[in-house]
This record gives sequence, C-alpha cells and structure tokens, in this order.
Amino acid sequence: MSSKRKSDGKSRAPKKAKKNGKSKHEDLSDFDDEFGSDVSNEGSNSANHTDNEDVGNEVDLPADDDTLRVKGPDHVGKVLICGATNWDLVARKTVPKGCKNANKGRDLFTPHLFAPLSDIRVHVVVSGCNAAHSVIITENWKAMVFGRNEKGQLGTGNTDRSDVPVELEELKDLTIVGAACGRNHTLFLTDRGHVYACGDNKMGQCGVGSTSQTVDKPTRIRYKGPPIVKVACGAEFSMILDCKGSLYSFGSPEYGQLGHNTTGEYIQQSGKVNHSSEKSPKMIMHFIEKNKDHITPVEGVDIRDVACGTNHTIALDSRKRIFSWGFGGYGRLGHADTKDELVPRIVKFFETQGKGIKGIYCGSSFSICVNEFKVAYLFGQTKKTGEANMYPKPMQDLYGWNIRSVGCGITATVLAADNSVISFGPSPAFGELGHGVTRKSTTTAMEVRALEGIYVEQVAMGMHHTLLLARDETEAEKDKINELPEYDPA
Repeated sequence: MSSKRKSDGKSRAPKKAKKNGKSKHEDLSDFDDEFGSDVSNEGSNSANHTDNEDVGNEVDLPADDDTLRVKGPDHVGKVLICGATNWDLVARKTVPKGCKNANKGRDLFTPHLFAPLSDIRVHVVVSGCNAAHSVIITENWKAMVFGRNEKGQLGTGNTDRSDVPVELEELKDLTIVGAACGRNHTLFLTDRGHVYACGDNKMGQCGVGSTSQTVDKPTRIRYKGPPIVKVACGAEFSMILDCKGSLYSFGSPEYGQLGHNTTGEYIQQSGKVNHSSEKSPKMIMHFIEKNKDHITPVEGVDIRDVACGTNHTIALDSRKRIFSWGFGGYGRLGHADTKDELVPRIVKFFETQGKGIKGIYCGSSFSICVNEFKVAYLFGQTKKTGEANMYPKPMQDLYGWNIRSVGCGITATVLAADNSVISFGPSPAFGELGHGVTRKSTTTAMEVRALEGIYVEQVAMGMHHTLLLARDETEAEKDKINELPEYDPA
C-alpha cells in the first residue's frame, strides 16, 4: 500500500511539473501554477470520457433528519485582521492581467479592527493555508465571504473579487455552523449536517458528482449518509467527517491524499500522465500500521477530527491516535521518511511519547499536534530552506502554554494560548504575524504585543493573512479592541 515512488531518504524538495506531462511533484514555491488537467475524468474507474453532467443534477439526497443538529462554537467576538490584503497579489509575483482591483489592499503589519464587521459579532473565522479568501460565520449563523474569487470560490455567482464581506444569498435561509477553504474552492456546513460547495471543480473537489471549471454558487454535494459534523479542504481536495466517525474524501488523488490507496494515475495519450479525480464523497475504508517488514490493519478507528495541508491529511480518532497520509515531502506525515502514503497510516511516535492529543492542524508543508499536557509537536518544514522535522518534535518555545486555537499558513503559524496570541514564521512575511514593520518575520515563537489585554477566542490563517476573533463581552474588552487601528477596504 506504500507509494511506488523511490526515496533517497533525504527531505524531498518540491519540483515543478515537467513539460512533457510526466509525473509532477508538489509545487509550493509558486502558487500561480494551476494543478490538475483540463480533461474531465469519471472518477477512479474510467480514464477516457467526456463529462457533460450538469452540476448538481440527479443528486440522491437523504431525507431530512431532525434527530441531530450540528452545533457551532458558543463564543462570539469581533474580527481582527492582519497580513496581506491585496487578494489578487497574495502569494504571486505579479497581479494577473485583467484584475479590476490590481492595486487595492495593503499589508497590515499589526492587527486591525476589520471595519466592515465592526458592528457585527461573529462565531467563527475561517480560511486555509492555500487560500486567499475567507469565510465569516456571524452571530446569527449566516455566512459572509471575502477575498479572491477568480474561480467562484466565494459563491457569489460571479468571479469578482470582494474586499468587503458579503452575505451569501444562496445560503441565507440556512444555519451555517462551519466552513473550510481550499486554494480555489469552499465548503459550507449547516446545522443539519448538510454540505454545500462552490469554486473550482475541475478535479471534483466540490463533490457535486461531476467535474466542471467552476461551481459559481453554493451547491449541495452529492452525498447520502449520516449527517456531516466537520469539513476540511486541501489545495484541490476535500474531506468530510460524519457523526459516526467515518471520513469521506473527494477531489485530486495525485499524492494519495484521498486515502483510497491510489494516485489515480493513468496514461492519457502519447505518454502523458494524468490523474483521475474523485467527483463525489468516497468513504476511506482502511487504516494501517507499518513496521519494517509488514503492514497491519488498524481496527476500531473512529475519527473525531481532520485537517488538510496542500496535499496531505492528518486525522485524530477517539483513542487519541494520529493517522497521516498523502504527500510525504519534508517529513510532514511524521513517519521519519519522505514517502507518500496512499492509505491512512498511524503515526507511531504518538503511540509512545506524545499521548493525549487534543488538536491537529496543517500548514502547507507541515503539521502541528497539541496534547492535553500543554505540549505542541511540529513535523515537516515551516521554511523553504534548512532542516525539516522528519518526525514530531516538541516545540520548546511553547512548553506550558494552554493552546486553544491554531492557524497555519504557507510557512507561518499563529496561536491563541492562555491570555496571549503567539506567532512565528520565516521571511517572506507580509504582516500575518502581527509584530509590526520592524519585526516582519521571526523563527522564534513570540507574543504579539499589540494584542496585550485582548482575549482571542479563535485564529485562522490564509496564505499570508490572519483573522482573529477577539472576545468583547465586557466594556473593558470593547475598549481595548476599539484602541486598535481600523482597516476599511471600502
């Protein structure tokens, strides 16, 4: 069940796709490159066909079930923002031609009160390590979106960028309790356990049962099963978790990140390699343990949480076991090697040393696990040069902190812990760490001084921007928030 790719035992650096169409490696250095193929594929069973299905048609959905309601977090607060806000330029060398707001937005090097939401209380802030867009879930459980929209990932019915958060008309009658952001697609979770998707769908990452260039409005995914309680997105794939602990995946399988023991690879024509996508949610059936000379199935896996990087996935089960799979470069899977894993594989380190894991998080090329004993472990690489953590290593700077929320970007990390916000990340940085112009980057975890006296409930990171949810229950807390500078993109 292991990958057929050979490894020299060293940290495998990403390479760009070969022009002749042969097997390509993950490219983290240039987010302008589009992944996948223009050729539509019929899931994992067929390599050659033309897909003309109408998005969302002939979807067999379960009857509504009133026995379960998915709950969102109880906390509410005001939204703060820092980092890069020119959504057309984020993680790019130049702004693409034809952008209407090419020069709009600036780098915010300290946290600012997000002016368009200054009068709105919010339950959840959402972005992703591959995303230049974000989702806001308001106090009355409505979804608001803003940011890059070239592939319709905002779900507004067009491809116009939005600097100011707008409420989604298609979801106005639903109670939205969760969301997830991929590179160019978005998932929305309702309190009834239903999932809606929009954005780029050429690899089937929207899960609507077909492939298309875009799904421009939130469309219910093609899924029939128990209510969904958690959604997560990689760059071009998606994960959904049901209330019974089963995990489903769809989208690009190129590095095994879907967990179905395949990369979907096939020869299209003239030796050109392509990858057959998964267009609808498919349950992950097998979890394994690997030793030197044999593979053993792991029984009784009841998944409770899932997180996605660019092309890898980690999951936490009810027994506090950690599984990881997908692209293995730089040791981000925690198995002390760089091989891709096509099936969820248990991370042996946490079986002996890092027990009691309570939270899992993914950056583009790294993973973080936090345990109940105030220890955070990092594996993978948080910078583009230097050594990588090939297996989970405790983060010395974070010993003793009670971490409640973590946001991961391309290389940066921001954490809410005790009464502080802590961040770290190498250069280049664009203000997402919140330390000011004189300290744009730091490889050592540091408290964000600008947020002293402000209690942050939750953090979320995009590629180069950070959203923070600041508690505003007392007058003193409101006064502290109002002392921050405002950012008004209007």
